[in-house]
Amino acid sequence: MSFKIFNTMSGNKEDFIPQKENYVGMYVCGVTVYDYCHVGHARAAIAFDTLYRYLQHLGNKVCFIRNFTDIDDKIINRANEEGVDWQEINQKYIEAFHQDMGKLNIASPTEEPKATDHIPEMLDMIQSLVDKEKAYESDGDVFYSIKSFKDYGCLSGKNIDDLQSGARVEVNEVKRDPLDFALWKKSKPGEPFWDSPWGKGRPGWHIECSAMSKKYLGNTFDIHGGGKDLIFPHHENEIAQSCGCTGKQPVRYWVHNGFVNIDKEKMSKSLGNFFTLRDVYKKYHPEVLRLFLISSQYRSPIDFSEKNLEDATKVMTRFYEGLAGINEKFKGLDINSISGLQKKVKEHPLTKSFETAMNDDLNTAVVMAHLNEGLRNLNSTSIDEEFAITAHAWINSAKVLGLFASTPEKFKEELFSIKKENLDLDIEKIEQLITDRNIARKSKNWAEADRCRDELTAIGVLIEDTANGTEWKIK
Repeated sequence: MSFKIFNTMSGNKEDFIPQKENYVGMYVCGVTVYDYCHVGHARAAIAFDTLYRYLQHLGNKVCFIRNFTDIDDKIINRANEEGVDWQEINQKYIEAFHQDMGKLNIASPTEEPKATDHIPEMLDMIQSLVDKEKAYESDGDVFYSIKSFKDYGCLSGKNIDDLQSGARVEVNEVKRDPLDFALWKKSKPGEPFWDSPWGKGRPGWHIECSAMSKKYLGNTFDIHGGGKDLIFPHHENEIAQSCGCTGKQPVRYWVHNGFVNIDKEKMSKSLGNFFTLRDVYKKYHPEVLRLFLISSQYRSPIDFSEKNLEDATKVMTRFYEGLAGINEKFKGLDINSISGLQKKVKEHPLTKSFETAMNDDLNTAVVMAHLNEGLRNLNSTSIDEEFAITAHAWINSAKVLGLFASTPEKFKEELFSIKKENLDLDIEKIEQLITDRNIARKSKNWAEADRCRDELTAIGVLIEDTANGTEWKIK
């Protein structure tokens, strides 16, 4: 079965066939660096990280470009609010982005360009559009003329006549049409600026991605990704600009991830219902968040809730416990003696099921079901060659999804630390209650032993009597 992906342009799942055999050019819109990332940003990052990993799994070399928008009204406003230079804001939040995404095991892209490093490329594109009468200068601003692009609305399905009739009358007499959008913005007092043929100013948002994708991937490339909220106007405007400049459609497959919802509303800063990743990490392990966000297919909306994250914690814990058990069983096997191990893993039914689901537009929800079933089968399988092959197939599939970035021991330790912090546990009290219970059991004071156990349970601690003594964990 070939890899199929949903193309927003056609509205259908299509066979993915790159321009060049085994080589994929992919551009994904990055963040505007004026604040900490929230869960919505994580959803997009994980969706395209998963796509990146799977394309490589299929044997492709992927040139993956993800940009930073590092000049914007929001950045300037934040700098003014904090009384610092706008570049200081950029540096702070780019560093924070890398820290937060690193915890989610987001792979580094091939290139990570910043908009302000590509002003010459933007000026060249704008000049080309002006020369072709696709754009016009007006009092130091340069606007793209919507009417110059007959296919405007081809991605979003919006009709230009409907957009024009529904447009607000703007207090902006420099535009020929209310829908025309800025390619270059005239400098305002106190704002950063660059020199241009039209005077001092800075680029508009849309031209940034067109210029950077063109520089790194050429006039036409394979995949352009981003959240559904970018379809209109950002990606629609990218198409208009790029087509106007080169005469070619810039992208062969437009791919968009769904929203993260809270109370059935899209999570967003404008609605004030967002959670930063740093907020989430205080209560949940980053890998739990990753597992939660891949538990639904990337185009589907996903409901962010404490219950869903608690459920994801249980699943991720079970996976790591399964991995620990596999590692222990591997000690009794001579893995190197298995002839053609990798070929057998590749042909294993679990690998085939994984690829069938992923080939269907990255259906990670189905993959998660296969991984759960695979773990149940492993737990009941004899420790032999077949076990080793199945275990490798299971681990490899999980790793393509970006899971198992840690070790079972480290994950357990980190999860414990998070839970301990949130529950404000008194470790000395817990250990004393366990000691008291063990003393009570030895003296057959069952009532006291039960009282100790009940008190431990009440504060969220589960105990288990083992051959090595009494062990405890947080619920």
